[in-house]
Amino acid sequence: MSSKWRHTSVKIVLVLFVVCIMLFAFSFVNHTTYTGQSFADAYNLPVGQSIFAGDSILDDQGMVEVPLLSNPLFIFHEITTLDLKGLLFTLTTGYVPFDFSTISSDNIDSYGNAYGFEGPGYLDIEGDKLTVKAPDNYIWGYSSPYKLLTKTKNGVDIVENGTVVRSVPTNEIKNLDFHNDFYNSSTIVEWYNSEAEVGSNFTLEKGIVDFSDGRNDINFDDVERIFGKNVSDYVDAYPSGSPIVLYMGNTTPVEGEVYYTYLDSHPEYGDTVREYNARQFVEAWNNTVIPPNCTGNGHDYVSFGSAADASAPGGSAAHGVCPPARALRSAVLGEGFSLPVGMDDSENAVLFGYNPASDIKVTNTHSYPVKIIMWTEGEGTSMCIFSKIVRYVPADEVNTNNMTTNSTTTKDIGNSST
Repeated sequence: MSSKWRHTSVKIVLVLFVVCIMLFAFSFVNHTTYTGQSFADAYNLPVGQSIFAGDSILDDQGMVEVPLLSNPLFIFHEITTLDLKGLLFTLTTGYVPFDFSTISSDNIDSYGNAYGFEGPGYLDIEGDKLTVKAPDNYIWGYSSPYKLLTKTKNGVDIVENGTVVRSVPTNEIKNLDFHNDFYNSSTIVEWYNSEAEVGSNFTLEKGIVDFSDGRNDINFDDVERIFGKNVSDYVDAYPSGSPIVLYMGNTTPVEGEVYYTYLDSHPEYGDTVREYNARQFVEAWNNTVIPPNCTGNGHDYVSFGSAADASAPGGSAAHGVCPPARALRSAVLGEGFSLPVGMDDSENAVLFGYNPASDIKVTNTHSYPVKIIMWTEGEGTSMCIFSKIVRYVPADEVNTNNMTTNSTTTKDIGNSST
């Protein structure tokens, strides 16, 4: 046997000896076995939280590193992925990065990053595996007060997520720096002095609850972070409890028929206030989006003028809202929906006692969202008022059913109501 071969043989024997010792040592080690649930519990993963492709399922936590002796197979992941940095770390510290492929199924890579989908997915557990669920074609939820003011005998309490975080005496309410596009400190002072009773609430911020796909409720700040400024602005504008479409995937807008009427003249109620009320009704309902199989309403922060009417409860009514209400009613019925709550089938359309914006309820019985579009042309008693429904249909259904994406019909519904 040559000297060179003897040296090579000695090296092979030494390597085999080291491997045998390591295998013998590993046989006495308690190997840690994780499931998706046990790992989520151990590391407090945000199960149910919205997540985008490229985000780590660990949220703000750093990389999870576990002892190599307890998880020897994880080093093979580093070898097969040519993770030289990870191998160097493991050999110098004795710790190995956790291999998430052992406890995950869909849309999570071996390093715990989400991938393979578009839009806001969310972290979930299926069986014993972690998964990131891609978003449904539509995601919606309901707005809910997150931060509000509650009137007390001595001022207001600032309440956040059900907890009083600060009490403000009456003389300091004017200094509160809460505002958005629809209210400011002056609005709050007016509410406190003129409208509120002890125990009354003024909503400052709204979160989203009861998501259609079961993901976690979110607070006000996360509405914009996850779903964008346009959605956040929409939430601000509509009353608490309104259904909010938060995300739509691959859809095609399909326009329904256009219905129109004229304001006409009823000087006994004041045509100027009637025009104002008609425009306010259009403002309240234009661009309202209603999720599938949900009931929606117009937005907050619109006001209506009153006109004397001996036949109305209290001796006055918001005349002028009936012409646009009839246009809306026709568009809604034209979709096959039921008569909106707060309306009847007469020329006057809006029932006494219902706020024309927030109290009227339209139910969308389609399996996809719809948007109400309203607008006016002209002014004065000859002002024309239009309404139509836009359907947000899955793109494949439009192609399959040969739906047209343009309105083809405009219908005059008359103009005799007050």
